[in-house]
Amino acid sequence: MNSGSDSGSDRFIGQALSPVPGTASTMACMFRNPESKDIERLLRSARTIAVVGLSTDASRPSHDVARHLQGFGYRVIPVNPVIDSVLGERAVPDLDHLTEVLAAGERVDIVDVFRRPEQVPAIVEACIRLGLPALWLQDGVVHEEAAARARAAGIFTVMDRCIYRDRAALY
Repeated sequence: MNSGSDSGSDRFIGQALSPVPGTASTMACMFRNPESKDIERLLRSARTIAVVGLSTDASRPSHDVARHLQGFGYRVIPVNPVIDSVLGERAVPDLDHLTEVLAAGERVDIVDVFRRPEQVPAIVEACIRLGLPALWLQDGVVHEEAAARARAAGIFTVMDRCIYRDRAALY
């Protein structure tokens, strides 16, 4: 992930979070991420990524990752109830409002999550309700039960990995 300059790439390492019921901190890790070839297929085919928890603060990992994803050619839709726009895209307050910013025929291919683990179950329920095809829980965002629920509902699910690092590795 190093672009040759000090871009703060070390910030992609997740912060330590308090144990949350259903997370790897409180139970044996059972969730396994998809195989690398399947992750690569997802990242190569996706066009639009909704980033839950995207910040306007350029020093935050969510902002840095989203900016780089745009550099790879993805459309990034900010999902954050306290901002109007970021990185040239109008924000929506939650996943239920995605249709407000999608063009006719456009869909969200991946929901990328920068939120605390205890917020993941509600995000998973929204993904299931809306029929969103893929869920990506960033480094440090670990909730075993919610990830298993998403996968059982047919959602391609990746947990505790950085989407930027995985995408950058494809070059």
